Amino acid sequence: MTTDAVGTEEPLTGTTDTYEKLIALLEERGAAHRVLEHAPEGATEAVSALRGNTLAQAAKCIIAMVKIGKKEKRFVLAVVPGDRRIDLAAVKALYGGTYVSFASPEIAEDLAGSPSGTILPFAFDERLELIVDPDLLVHPELYFNAARLDRSLALSTEDYRAIAEPRVERISTV
Repeated sequence: MTTDAVGTEEPLTGTTDTYEKLIALLEERGAAHRVLEHAPEGATEAVSALRGNTLAQAAKCIIAMVKIGKKEKRFVLAVVPGDRRIDLAAVKALYGGTYVSFASPEIAEDLAGSPSGTILPFAFDERLELIVDPDLLVHPELYFNAARLDRSLALSTEDYRAIAEPRVERISTV
C-alpha cells in the first residue's frame, strides 16, 4: 500500500509472480473462483465496498511474530474476518509464546511475497504457519486482494480449505 514510488506500476499492482502462482494453483486444483478487478485499494473496509462483499466474508491477512523463549521465533499468517481484529494474545497462547507482535512491514512483505494490503490467505513461504479463524469459514465464499491492490478473488471456502489446509483456531476479537 505504499506510494513512495508514485508513477511506477509495481506499488499499485503488487507482485505479479505471487498473483500468477496463486492463479496457477487454483486452476490446477480446479478451485471455484472469480477474479474481481477494481480501483487500487488495500484497506479491508474500502475494498470490500468496491467488491460488494460483507466485511465478515473478507479475509483480513496479518503476519505476526511469536517469540518462544529467548532463541526461537515463529511467523504466523493470521487470517480473520474483515469485521474482526486479530487477537494477538490468542496467537501467543497457541504457541506458548513469551512475546507476540505484528511482523515489521518489510518482513511481512518478504514472507508474503506481496505488499501490505495485498497479503494472500495462503502461506507460500515455509517460514509461515497459516492459521484461520473459524468465523471466516462459515461463508460459502471468501474474498481477498490477490497479491495486487487492483485485483481480488472470490474463492469457494470449501476449495480454500482443501487447497490451503489452514490450521483453524479462534484468533479474532471484535
